[in-house]
Amino acid sequence: MRRINLPAGIEISIISPDEPVVPDPAAIPVKRNRRHDSRVAAMQFLYSWEVQRHGDLVTSLYDFFSEREQPREYYAFAEELIHGVIRDATLIDEIIGKYAKNWAFARIARVDLAILRVAAFELMRRTDIPPVVSINEAVDIAKMFSSDESKRFVNGILDSYKEEIGRDPRKAEGV
Repeated sequence: MRRINLPAGIEISIISPDEPVVPDPAAIPVKRNRRHDSRVAAMQFLYSWEVQRHGDLVTSLYDFFSEREQPREYYAFAEELIHGVIRDATLIDEIIGKYAKNWAFARIARVDLAILRVAAFELMRRTDIPPVVSINEAVDIAKMFSSDESKRFVNGILDSYKEEIGRDPRKAEGV
């Protein structure tokens, strides 16, 4: 790179064609991961739904998604997760309770419970997603929204459930 000073105190930089252009990291847009964003949104909705159920589900979903930075269509996977978790809540909670060894279900932190419910639903119903993907995503979300102990707790429960379902942990089925 060569700098040239022009009259009136103006300085310009000239880059030769064989020099690599390295963009400013702050100028690079963050790559969005729709599925990850949807899992986070599903966890956040389920957490708020658990803590304060105001109104019906349809209205609550409308209100929740109207506050998101992306259009509602972006979160189609989140809505699938939310509806599935609510529909299968009893079975999902039984699974979580079964693997939460020496831990009373009522003592599980609500944010951890929301993370576990989303991931357990994926493991149970979304065979097109490899189990390790669902588990890793849940652990990553626990790292973002909960404590160090929580990520181990979440991983332990989901890893135990993964063994029960008997699928190849790294393969999607029916794709």
